[in-house]
Amino acid sequence: MDWNSVLDLKAFLPAKDYALAKQFYLDLGFTMLWGSEQLAAFQVGGFRFLLQNLYVKEWAGNFVMHLMVTDADAWWKHMQDIKIVEKYPGTMAKPPTLQPWGLRVLYLSDPSGVLWHIADEPKA
Repeated sequence: MDWNSVLDLKAFLPAKDYALAKQFYLDLGFTMLWGSEQLAAFQVGGFRFLLQNLYVKEWAGNFVMHLMVTDADAWWKHMQDIKIVEKYPGTMAKPPTLQPWGLRVLYLSDPSGVLWHIADEPKA
């Protein structure tokens, strides 16, 4: 196997309300690269995921995305500034907190229940 032949890896995220989920990620600061009635590609930095117009409650409620950033506090401030939780009822956001495994993690759930760990390295 030529492991160097791998060109990309993306997760498929579920969307309970596809239009609402697309707007959530746009508001959060992701770029929508393209979209159709069933699938949309989102990017932040050099990383992408696919949002699909498909929802299974058990799947969405157990799905976690991990996003490593340089400054989780800046992400938290942005979320507070745009009032993401107020704008999207049913979502949840918790400020960056040092976790036992050594990363500072900001927890955010999207409108479908997908949990995001937005993490940074603790500053010395």
